[in-house]
Amino acid sequence: MRVGAPKEIKDNEFRVALTPAGVYELVQRGHFVMVESGAGVGAGISDGDFQTAGAALVEGPEAIFASADLIVKVKEPLAQERARLRPGQLLFAYLHLAADRAQALDLMRSGAICIAYETVTSPFGGLPLLTPMSEIAGRLAPQAGARCLEKSMGGRGVLLAGAPGAPPAEVMILGAGTVGTQATMIALGMGASVIVADRGAEPLRRLSARFGNAPRTVFSTPTAIAELVRRADLVIGAALVPGAAAPKLVSRGMVAGMKAGAVIVDVAIDQGGCCETSRPTTHSDPTYVVDGVVHYCVTNMPGAVPRTSTFALASATLPFVLALADKGLGALREDPHLAAGLTVARGEIVNAAVAAALGLAVAPAEKFTTGV
Repeated sequence: MRVGAPKEIKDNEFRVALTPAGVYELVQRGHFVMVESGAGVGAGISDGDFQTAGAALVEGPEAIFASADLIVKVKEPLAQERARLRPGQLLFAYLHLAADRAQALDLMRSGAICIAYETVTSPFGGLPLLTPMSEIAGRLAPQAGARCLEKSMGGRGVLLAGAPGAPPAEVMILGAGTVGTQATMIALGMGASVIVADRGAEPLRRLSARFGNAPRTVFSTPTAIAELVRRADLVIGAALVPGAAAPKLVSRGMVAGMKAGAVIVDVAIDQGGCCETSRPTTHSDPTYVVDGVVHYCVTNMPGAVPRTSTFALASATLPFVLALADKGLGALREDPHLAAGLTVARGEIVNAAVAAALGLAVAPAEKFTTGV
């Protein structure tokens, strides 16, 4: 199979979908791998590293999209990339379609077969291709929040750890999943006072088992969230419904009642965000202010640490990339966990959560995973 890894073009996105080790494995299996020149430079991987591994370097993305059978990316294809997709071409990347109707419609029009990292499942439970980036985003969230709380960034001028004679910052984390757990670890390590809310008792038990009584935990209800958000210096949105739009846990009214200069870091922004006032931002223009509250809603937070993120992600995706290269659609028929990532195929939405979020019809995934 012809496998292509184009350079990412999203704002300040320096990750790359393949590492030289992945290229080498693909080439050893008889596949032809194309990598766009400069694709790995931001992650500390040179063109020479890819060539040594056996990749063919190409200038620009046109040749990759025109001839590759399988396109492997990190972030969702932007409009100019979607226009280059071909019917029957395989696309493997993060898509987050529930919050992006324009992308969904373009992918349907392309006729491509699009598999989303974020909904691929594991036989052991969980989302193995979302987890590594969720871990990194969760660890970055308190760092981003700490910067935004600085006065020069528009924040309250509060240090997360506080100081002798001055209390630590109050950090409210919405969700006790992977992002929330990692954010809790870092926020506690930075000396903040942390409270975590979740709808499930079991995630809160796991959090308490890991951290003891260091973070306070609360069952998530609108009343509890309203009160805790009002008191918080930093709110981290970490709620996830796999494949679907993120639940809106913080209303505009709640934001209006927050402290002036408080900060919201909405890690769930890829799926639409946990706050009604959240909208996507970029690394080059990461924040905006609503009702005196600083919002940080960067949609590719792990892109800030591209070397760490590239190797963590590529390690997780490589077995699936190899399966797709070796077997094509047969990989979906053989592996129901990979098939769970199938989102758009030959003009139809096949993920029920995405279809519901966008108000579109859903086709049975079996239509494609059984070869009918």
